[in-house]
Amino acid sequence: GGDHRVRASVSEPVGGDHRVQLRQHGGTDAPATRSWVHSRQQDGVDAPIAGAGAPRAGAPRAGAGAHRAGTPGVPPPAPVVLFLPAHDEEAAVGAVVRRVPRQIAGHPVVCLVIDDGSTDQTAERAREAGADVVSLGTNHGLGAAVRRGLAEAQERNAVAVAFCDADGEYAPEELCRLVEPIIDGRADYVVGSRFAGTIGRMLPHRRLGNRALTLWVRWLTRRRDLTDGQSGYRAFSPAAAAAAEIVHDYNYAQVLTLDLLGKGFRYAEVPIGYSFRDAGKSFVTLGRYLRRVVPAVHRELNAGLGLHDVARE
Repeated sequence: GGDHRVRASVSEPVGGDHRVQLRQHGGTDAPATRSWVHSRQQDGVDAPIAGAGAPRAGAPRAGAGAHRAGTPGVPPPAPVVLFLPAHDEEAAVGAVVRRVPRQIAGHPVVCLVIDDGSTDQTAERAREAGADVVSLGTNHGLGAAVRRGLAEAQERNAVAVAFCDADGEYAPEELCRLVEPIIDGRADYVVGSRFAGTIGRMLPHRRLGNRALTLWVRWLTRRRDLTDGQSGYRAFSPAAAAAAEIVHDYNYAQVLTLDLLGKGFRYAEVPIGYSFRDAGKSFVTLGRYLRRVVPAVHRELNAGLGLHDVARE
């Protein structure tokens, strides 16, 4: 009937390269368009997003426990979905889940924990605190966990999607700050900037590394307003969540920004607070990080993208 809806599907890995495809009803599958111009804004209208198919058997129902319609015949508002990628975070995840707001701008908040093959009690602590837990079985990596979280949020027809680390370094109470520009229609991709906000504690070598990598991403994207290229607190419109491609399992930070800006999605930053973790252990070491991230960025820039043609506002 002329109603074209976009559906996201996660392709099978090919040589470790995971891609998200867009599927148009009534048409054939095609990879998400990569264009370093504002192609999606030419007509000024975002395509409506459909859920990513029926939930898997045994999966928690969309918005479980978060909201029940109070008026017969009136559908409940679409949820805001916050997911927490987690690997061996039993000491922190429960406290983070309990701090998640119940509602934002009239929308119920659904909290998911994407358990990336934890060997401790991460899943149990998350459930006890009230989160829905999605298990990846074995440890795949942070990039894979974020990819799965975006897909799970689409199944729940979220009005906005966000994620932050499960280790307590970011404040779930600041979720409203991240998703408001999306709910209000002012942005598609919002990054919480630690350097524009307040840093309670960050190890000196991490501060230096974050600054250097941010300058690199700023140069690649030609965006002076990009102040935190490695933030672990981000939010997406439904269209941006459906179009996002994370091309490697290890991490997401730089490739996700390059991908979404390259597709013309509207970018914004908001100041946030940050404090280094009090428990657990980070998976990031500088040498390993650079060995994994630099080749992935190179692949992203060469997968039909022009280094000097990055979309700018």
